Amino acid sequence: MLLSSAPQCLCVRESKMVNYLQVSSLPTIISMKDSKPLPIETIFKLPSPAPTWPPGEGFASGTIDLGGLQVYQISSFTKVWATNEGGPDNLGATFFEPASIPEGFFMLGSYSQPNNRPLFGWSLVGKDVTGDPSGGALKQPIDYTLVWSSEALQIKQDGPGYIWLPTPPHGYKAIGHVVTNSPEKPSLDKIRCIRSDLTDVSVIDAWIWGSEKGINVYASTPTDRGTQALGVPTGTFIAQIIGSALPLACLKNVKANSSAMPNLSQIQALVQAYSPWIYFDPNEQYLPSSVGWFFENGALLFEKGKESEPVSIEPTGSNLPQGGSNDGAYWLDLPVNGSTKDYVKKGDLQNAGVYLHIKPVFGTTFTDIAIWVFYPFNGAARAIVEFISISLGKIGEHVGDWEHVTLRISNFNGELKSVYFSQHSKGIWIDAWELEFENGNKPVTYAALHSHAFFPKVQGNKGIGIRNDTGKGKIVMDTGVRFLVVGVEYLGSTIVEPPWLNYAREWGPNISYNTADEINKVAKALPGKLKKAFLNSVQRLPNEVLGEQGPTGPKWKDNWSGDERV
Repeated sequence: MLLSSAPQCLCVRESKMVNYLQVSSLPTIISMKDSKPLPIETIFKLPSPAPTWPPGEGFASGTIDLGGLQVYQISSFTKVWATNEGGPDNLGATFFEPASIPEGFFMLGSYSQPNNRPLFGWSLVGKDVTGDPSGGALKQPIDYTLVWSSEALQIKQDGPGYIWLPTPPHGYKAIGHVVTNSPEKPSLDKIRCIRSDLTDVSVIDAWIWGSEKGINVYASTPTDRGTQALGVPTGTFIAQIIGSALPLACLKNVKANSSAMPNLSQIQALVQAYSPWIYFDPNEQYLPSSVGWFFENGALLFEKGKESEPVSIEPTGSNLPQGGSNDGAYWLDLPVNGSTKDYVKKGDLQNAGVYLHIKPVFGTTFTDIAIWVFYPFNGAARAIVEFISISLGKIGEHVGDWEHVTLRISNFNGELKSVYFSQHSKGIWIDAWELEFENGNKPVTYAALHSHAFFPKVQGNKGIGIRNDTGKGKIVMDTGVRFLVVGVEYLGSTIVEPPWLNYAREWGPNISYNTADEINKVAKALPGKLKKAFLNSVQRLPNEVLGEQGPTGPKWKDNWSGDERV
């Protein structure tokens, strides 16, 4: 289903205003003891206000029912305790409790983040909607255990801090800590524990803070992640004492329905609000195209054993073999004619679009919009050794290239929380506060020269390894100008998948050559130490970079039904 189309997708811009992030002063809940304020003493806000989302069932309605437990996402906090040493950049961390909790909701755990970034985060609060006074979704703890105190810690801190673990009643679990600035136990009414069947297993995620006195504080995330996983992150933290584990549960959406997911009109509004701008390196020769343009301009289907009888491909891919597995029986290739082949290699950015897969994550409390970009050809790799740039010849070249960025959006309010940038066989998640924005809330991404790997910032090149040249030239693709939604499984048969999406084989031929020989040709020109370091670096790279083999399509990647690889 084509949701958006415009006359052109190629934008040439002479000048523009760039927003890296917008911050506003944090209220007096954070004291300023130093002349230079810490980053956390500002609050991150997206460059532009969020639009009014089209009506729907439960998306952006503020609350989500997980099956007797209604949760609400809090992004305003009251400071409880802070330290100004340790943690990322040795700037310390600050500990908060959620503020402005709606009536009937209760805190499930304190929130913490490092001081080296603006205040940007959230935590969930919960409300029991089971109507069962004896076996409801929430219960008070029966006691607290003091996990750790900073009393003996000789660092810069706002007085002593204390981290408490609630003791849950039988049949319930704690999913968060309570932080106080007093040695007295918190009130039992301060927090709520969760009925065990509404919880799932969590693991530690990003490091928040730690000290030499035996504690590390981490964010947490559900262990099982993917489109079918029901674990829900809580926004709370895990305090881990060295030598002992303090596991905390996360929530679980036992209701397991898609009522909080966006409908088609809301998807279109989200893409218009957050569609990334892709900048191509000024020297890029191989640009994107639509899949239909690739087929219509001479792409061929080859079958094993019938290599001399390639078949032209219908514009929708209707004559491609469907389903099965990547068994090597079929592959795609460029036109045979030399001039046509060179023409198709260069792509057709003017009429190119992107392909969207919309999927639930974290128990349908978040929506991932995977934005897939197709290139007819992936250019040769280049290596850097210190400040010397070296061509790797045909290494890295292959027909067909699928790259993607993924927007992760809160289903509570429709706010963009983070963006995933695919880079070869893996990638990185970048939180919204770290992104560069243009034209409102559209995150900027940079496509590396030839490899088309995506990066959130212009890349410098130093050291030893494969170059990832990026640049902010005049050619930029707004992915919201022309897009096709190809997958929204939770909407059933509303979206008809194009035939090419279910082609399971490779989008380019597998050409065999001795990679080691090709690399050694380059290494011969280098002196001893650089040669050894170069060989060690390059030979650790994935086959996608070194081999000349076309990829499989989006539906056959692990992240189609799983989480993004980092």
